[in-house]
Amino acid sequence: MNPIRRQRLILILLLVFGVGLAVTLMMLALKDNINHFYSPSQIVAGEAPQNSRFRAGGIVVPGSVKRDSKGLTVHFKITDGAAEVEVQYTGILPDLFREGQSVVGTGKLDDKRRFIADEILAKHDENYMPPEVQKALENAAPHPIKKPAVEGGKQ
Repeated sequence: MNPIRRQRLILILLLVFGVGLAVTLMMLALKDNINHFYSPSQIVAGEAPQNSRFRAGGIVVPGSVKRDSKGLTVHFKITDGAAEVEVQYTGILPDLFREGQSVVGTGKLDDKRRFIADEILAKHDENYMPPEVQKALENAAPHPIKKPAVEGGKQ
């Protein structure tokens, strides 16, 4: 083989190897930082991973919030209108957390298929709903979910 062609071939192979290594390292770094969103229907159907961290969101089921009397642990259910998932969270809930409002949590499923959240985000005004939750609600229930009446007669 011509020495110049051989040198170019080695250079191209090194370049391809370097790009492949960079892409592989980038994908490995992103793997731990990407949190996929799953609706309660997808979690109940078994589509959510068992031991991986992901985001789940829905409407807090009215009457489902139960606070532990000796700690900061809170149990509640979220729904997308078609299925409900039990959520456990230990910590201080956001001020806007209420029954009937949409929330998005980040966490993992335990062996009982209960979502153990390590972060809970609540909506920031009465008209906002996270896009993932809105899409999940539209896909799960073609009819809109009625929001509970807010004190003072406003909805």
